Amino acid sequence: MATASARRIGLIIVGDEILSGRRQDKHFSKVVELLSARGLKLAWAQILSDDRDALVAAYRHSFATGDIVFSCGGIGGTPDDHTRQAAAAALDVPLELHPEAAEQIALRCADMAAEGRGSADMSTPENQQRLQMGVFPAGSEIVPNPYNRIPGFFIRDHTFVPGFPVMAWPMLEWTLDNRYRDLHHQVSHAEHSFLVYGLPESRITPAMEAVQARWPQVRAFSLPSVGERGQRPHIELGVKGEPAAAAQALAFLRSEAQRLGGQMTAPD
Repeated sequence: MATASARRIGLIIVGDEILSGRRQDKHFSKVVELLSARGLKLAWAQILSDDRDALVAAYRHSFATGDIVFSCGGIGGTPDDHTRQAAAAALDVPLELHPEAAEQIALRCADMAAEGRGSADMSTPENQQRLQMGVFPAGSEIVPNPYNRIPGFFIRDHTFVPGFPVMAWPMLEWTLDNRYRDLHHQVSHAEHSFLVYGLPESRITPAMEAVQARWPQVRAFSLPSVGERGQRPHIELGVKGEPAAAAQALAFLRSEAQRLGGQMTAPD
């Protein structure tokens, strides 16, 4: 496996309900949080509709990148769920019932029957339909679901989980801690920023360019504010990257901001 510095991590969020606004996405911020706690970071993210062709194209591209990818949503067994089928088509492999998934789904049906909900008989139409949720691209491994046993699947560095946060987030944590533990905290990373007032971005831009030329392992950033919520207009200037170099770059950027007339405290 490549080193952590060479591994990019992506997130795909699937669901018409996100794009239409019927539901608000919660996965992006949670995935960033889960990665940050392990010294990892997100390189890219996409929100896609429940459109089979669009999903096939997106997964075909992401499989080709070699990136680690987490995909949330669309792995159910109803006609509007296309993720399992799209992943198989992207890899040009057939779909098949995964034996471990079938076992877990049968256990779920037994649990429900013990609670007076449905039957444990897997030959019933309802349970046969539930088994469809264990039909994955050939070559997949299951991702355990501690919430209700219905697993997700893993193939070619792609982890596919349901759209429900109560299920998806523990499944992603399990994947990070069991499949990618060797990547945790391998790359030292620091991020620092400060607010500066009375300084246009155009004036500080050459200093930011100088940071990246002098410290190649550091990136400078600028987040301007026009004065939302009653705040004074300002710029949040910062650096991120290798800790020692980032500390040096921060001191340089701060001194340049002051030299160019910036104020470190809000003017009266």
